[in-house]
Amino acid sequence: MEYELKKSKIKNIYIKIENGKVIVTAPYRISKQEIDKIVEKKSNWINKKIIQQENKMEEIPPTQEQIQTLKQKLENYVKIYSEKIGVVPNKIRIKNIKTAWGTCSRNKNITFSAKLATKSDEFIEYVVIHELCHIKQMNHSEKFWKLVESYIANYKQIRKEGKN
Repeated sequence: MEYELKKSKIKNIYIKIENGKVIVTAPYRISKQEIDKIVEKKSNWINKKIIQQENKMEEIPPTQEQIQTLKQKLENYVKIYSEKIGVVPNKIRIKNIKTAWGTCSRNKNITFSAKLATKSDEFIEYVVIHELCHIKQMNHSEKFWKLVESYIANYKQIRKEGKN
């Protein structure tokens, strides 16, 4: 496996992937042969990380039409589940959130990720329920998850979709 080697005054070997390129930073005292062995040993992990980065780079932002469709779906699910759960969000927004599918502030403002536009209706419904439940329970306690489960029994299975 090809990699760029950087020697430094450090104690451990570090392997990182940048733009599909493997970069190894190693202490001066470790030989090239030892580094080669370690890189070979970590090759499965390295290949997995390269694939993950390539997939992230290929992510295409949703179109305006997809965002508009998402907005309609969110409004519909929020209306249905607000009544069922007995909560009313203050504001509903769609933004380009990179680290979460949705957020709920203490002010009852819910922000949904625009990336939801590429997900299934079932997953969108789960995220809406999840965020609305935060209005009642502002944490991820056992009580919170029981509340989510009371509205969507197979939430664990649906959540896995978000990781793909």
